[in-house]
Amino acid sequence: MATNGSPEDLGRSPGPTIPAPVFGAPDRRRGLLVGIVIALIAAVTRLWDLTHPTDKGTPVFDEKHYAPQGWQVLHGGNWIEDNPAYGLVVHPPVGKWMLAAGQAVFGYGPMGWRIMPALCGIAIVVMIYCAARRISRSTLVGAMAGLLAICDGVLFVQSRIGMLDIFQAFFVVAAFTALLADRDQMRRRLDTAYHAGLIGASPYGPRFGFRWYRFTAGVMLGLACGTKWSGIYFVVAFTLLSLAFDVAARRAYRVQRPWLGVLRRDVVPSSLSLAVMPALIYLATFAPWFASETAVYRYQVSAGDPGPPGWLPAAWRSLWYYQSGILKFHEGLTSSAGNHHPWESKPWTWPMGLRPMLYAVETGPDRCGGSGCMRVQMLIGTPAIWWLALPVLAWSLWAFLGRRDWRYGAVLVGYAAAFAPWFANIDRQMYFFYATVMAPFLVILVALCLGDILRHAAGLPKRRDGSPSDRQILLVGLVAVYLALVVVNFAWLWPVLAGVPITKLHWHQEIWLPSWS
Repeated sequence: MATNGSPEDLGRSPGPTIPAPVFGAPDRRRGLLVGIVIALIAAVTRLWDLTHPTDKGTPVFDEKHYAPQGWQVLHGGNWIEDNPAYGLVVHPPVGKWMLAAGQAVFGYGPMGWRIMPALCGIAIVVMIYCAARRISRSTLVGAMAGLLAICDGVLFVQSRIGMLDIFQAFFVVAAFTALLADRDQMRRRLDTAYHAGLIGASPYGPRFGFRWYRFTAGVMLGLACGTKWSGIYFVVAFTLLSLAFDVAARRAYRVQRPWLGVLRRDVVPSSLSLAVMPALIYLATFAPWFASETAVYRYQVSAGDPGPPGWLPAAWRSLWYYQSGILKFHEGLTSSAGNHHPWESKPWTWPMGLRPMLYAVETGPDRCGGSGCMRVQMLIGTPAIWWLALPVLAWSLWAFLGRRDWRYGAVLVGYAAAFAPWFANIDRQMYFFYATVMAPFLVILVALCLGDILRHAAGLPKRRDGSPSDRQILLVGLVAVYLALVVVNFAWLWPVLAGVPITKLHWHQEIWLPSWS
């Protein structure tokens, strides 16, 4: 298994180091094969019996909001909500467009409003594999991350329900994967400049030129914001992460003034790609709203509400009214205002998934032996993964701060962007499905920890005859047993994750903690 080459990222080697090697042809073939296998397994698990459960053939939980909105977006004529019965539409349109795409093919039914979440869920698993493989320089670590993603209950359930969170997770993971590719590409360009003798041509180092991967990340961040407003947290986090990558790269190649070089060469283009462009894309998602004659609040100003600020054209003031109304809705969705839900949770319970959610309970017409059956769907993070969150986070922080291992730092940035902002308003009504975007970064962190164990085992001395020592066998066996435990844990929870017909007794056996009921 290849090493991660972290000293080069920290600029501690005696001279510039060639960037982490590109995978050789045999490993590329092996990586492609492993990726295909992971994608196929993800597809089978996400697509199997996708049309269940339902609420007597109708959407379940928050599907009841988004599936009708997707259908109305599709048939309203302008790809935007224009039904006044919706009242306040509290999320931007991109997620509803995704749902509408599925309904355009399969109609208004469970398959129609769930096929796009399932496809995005499959893609998330593949991107997690690619990101973990790239960041660790190990196909094995990438494969472990892919397996963990397949078996994670949060990613699994959210891939099988017509809600918006899986779309935001898809765009965020795509942006993160693109930033990792951008980091490697910039180091290759720096290496080319170094061997051409151009590093010292300026104390600020060379210009990087146009960066298509960073551009792609900006597009994905814009679409994440166009799905749910919480995408803005990743705009800030990933912009800072990209700049940190640039500082580390310039330091590694002994640029005389790396920090000033980033300020002069990278801050403006990075901000344009990762901050300004997402804002423009967010506004562009409302182009159908501007073009519509009947979209919600399209002519609110003309209807008599002046709407600030007065110097804007009427259409923009109407959009201002619309967006400020969304903000007021979210600000008022608090416990102190009397908004309570039996399955709400607070963010300190999310890392370990201590307060899951019940999405659906459907009784009959299935039969289990001589008794009636029920289909139950719960959003539960696989305990074998989520219950290790605290030690995994502690190890990751130590690896980043103590060993200065950039890999952990990069993934922690994504995890923190998905988690930390929710503490800003604890009074707000919150749910565990808000943690959907945490899940990809958690499984990558777990895979990196497993990779560290295997790397440590590989560095231990072997027996005199060249066979593995007892400690090596123990550590490798520990990783294998853990991965097997994750698979078994996922299989045990499968009935309440997939809504398989089970007896009421079986359902109660799936409830492991009092907070799960």
